[in-house]
Amino acid sequence: MTLEIKSITLGIAQTNCYFIGDTETKSAVLIDPVAEAPLLYKTAQDSGWTIKLILATHAHFDHVLASKELKELTGAPFYIHADCVPWLERLPQQGRMFGMEQFPEAATPDRLLTSDPEMIELDGITLETLYTPGHAPGHLSFYMREHKIVFSGDALFAGSVGRTDLPGGNAQVLLRSIVEKLLPLGDDVRVLSGHGGITTIGRERQLNPFLQDINIDD
Repeated sequence: MTLEIKSITLGIAQTNCYFIGDTETKSAVLIDPVAEAPLLYKTAQDSGWTIKLILATHAHFDHVLASKELKELTGAPFYIHADCVPWLERLPQQGRMFGMEQFPEAATPDRLLTSDPEMIELDGITLETLYTPGHAPGHLSFYMREHKIVFSGDALFAGSVGRTDLPGGNAQVLLRSIVEKLLPLGDDVRVLSGHGGITTIGRERQLNPFLQDINIDD
């Protein structure tokens, strides 16, 4: 069993979408259906993969804009944290919130994930959920333990962390999520985030200015 990860960056917020493909079964998991569903579908097809599961780290528009159309194109189920549902339901209105036109409706989730650790398995692909709120309600990171890779969504970036000035954001909660859920994964774990390039836990522990001399006491 061999896994391959591909990324594509799309949309006005330059958001990263990730494909995890099993090269033997040709099944794929897509993390964050950011935009342009036909292009996401074609990208998987060009790799010989069938998208069989769609995951979202959270429900801000730039991470779920293509969710409904992609679900219709692939027939794949869509998983997201239960606390994201209000934001999903308000996806059309999120466009106006950010000064744009109304967005399309989001996909209806097929499974609502919880704040407790859960295992998500598809053929040879195994992901562990890590509850990492603070940037957005119900934010999840997805961890591939065997491969030492974490998909951190908008919790942790190379040299930065997620913004907390939107409704439901909380800087202290975000830092606690990073310190308690992400940093303990180990310095050699690669971080594939919702925006920007790849980094490692060790690099962020040492150099990320938001993680120096932090105080996460209530």
